[in-house]
Amino acid sequence: MKNVWIKALKGTWDQKRNEITAAMESGADFVLADAADLSEIKKLGKIKTACFFDGKNPDADVTVWNIPPLSENEEEKSETAELKQMKEKKSAGKTVAAYIDIRNKKTELFAAEVGKTADYLIITAGDWRIIPLENLIAALEKYDVEIITDVKSAEEARTSLQILEKGVDGILIDSNDMSEIKGIAAAVKMSGGTSENLIPAKIVTVKQLGMGDRVCIDTCSLMVPGEGMLIGSQSAGLFLIHSEVDDSPYVASRPFRVNAGAVYSYLKINDITRYLSELKAGDDVTIVDAEGKTRPGIVGRVKIESRPMILLEAEAEGKLLKVILQNAETVKLVKPGGKSISITKLEVGDEVLVKIEEAGRHFGMKVTEKIIEN
Repeated sequence: MKNVWIKALKGTWDQKRNEITAAMESGADFVLADAADLSEIKKLGKIKTACFFDGKNPDADVTVWNIPPLSENEEEKSETAELKQMKEKKSAGKTVAAYIDIRNKKTELFAAEVGKTADYLIITAGDWRIIPLENLIAALEKYDVEIITDVKSAEEARTSLQILEKGVDGILIDSNDMSEIKGIAAAVKMSGGTSENLIPAKIVTVKQLGMGDRVCIDTCSLMVPGEGMLIGSQSAGLFLIHSEVDDSPYVASRPFRVNAGAVYSYLKINDITRYLSELKAGDDVTIVDAEGKTRPGIVGRVKIESRPMILLEAEAEGKLLKVILQNAETVKLVKPGGKSISITKLEVGDEVLVKIEEAGRHFGMKVTEKIIEN
């Protein structure tokens, strides 16, 4: 996930409070603030704080050093007084950041050197934004530092997040426009997803079973048509189970819910799988749409209840995939093209979207070994 920072250093406290509140409501992770405002910020809610070093140790999560840019005539440097202080605090166990205004190539090269020490490298680059950031992302790829760049609009944020495909690690919002703050934060949060390669699988078996314990996952997000979660009996083949977003003559729409299947089933969350029975409030989940695009979700509640079950088997790429779901009209899968289909209407020969993986799983992690799951 990309980090969202809000810069709250100018104006009255009332103005800064409004900016911080807007950012927090949009999911911001950090606020770059004056040390004098820290106690008031803590009253607003839970958010990490960062403050500039002024010779003291501010009561903040991150201490930031303002690194002066080098002039064109200045000799290249490998260390300054600020960098030396950062190294001392880092060795003492503090989380440190550097704030650098890149105005020329010399400053860019020095920023790369500073990034080898900093936990966060906050970059402002004026008109020349893309090239310096490309160079820094490449130069610091193997170092444990997060590159943050300041932006004033959602368009600037999207550009920064796509640099060299990887993008920067976070965005520092430098705007006092409430709608712009929310738009930038939304652009960052939506960028955190990856993409899954979904393919069609042909249904070969639809078999009613007896009673079993099934899991409903209620999330803190509202899903839209075509979205659901990847679930199945085998980690090597997972079905896209649709959310309960569709209207029904008998049951109200529940766009926050995925009726996910039997308790033993696998759920794909980013690059790992978990058993449905393990989930609890506050856990992360991955929401997937019919095109394979993903976005993060949070579990609000998990409901396990005894219900009549149904077995589906489908074939794709020579593999037989299985999933056991509740036998109910509101439980749906996703067809190629994105439309949902109820499990009670599925017939042999119908196609649904699935995710195929070659590697097996051990404690949810991919492993390359022979694993047979029947």
